[in-house]
Amino acid sequence: MPVVDPKDLGRLLLGIGILLVLVGAVLLLGDRVPLFSRLGRLPGDLVLRRGPVTIYAPLLSSLLLSIILTLLLTVMFRRH
Repeated sequence: MPVVDPKDLGRLLLGIGILLVLVGAVLLLGDRVPLFSRLGRLPGDLVLRRGPVTIYAPLLSSLLLSIILTLLLTVMFRRH
């Protein structure tokens, strides 16, 4: 079983904490920031309504969040 370096564990916990703070800020300030208020209603997000059934697929919103989080995590965990 590999031994975890305390510095790596500390960086991971700090990264998770910063991510939680950012998610909390987005949830609190989401209506005031134009980009965040449009998430889920972007042109590439699909909504299909057939009678009583509604299917919602936030494709573009998911892609945008994935790109942002990938860039953020790449910067946070870059090895020097």
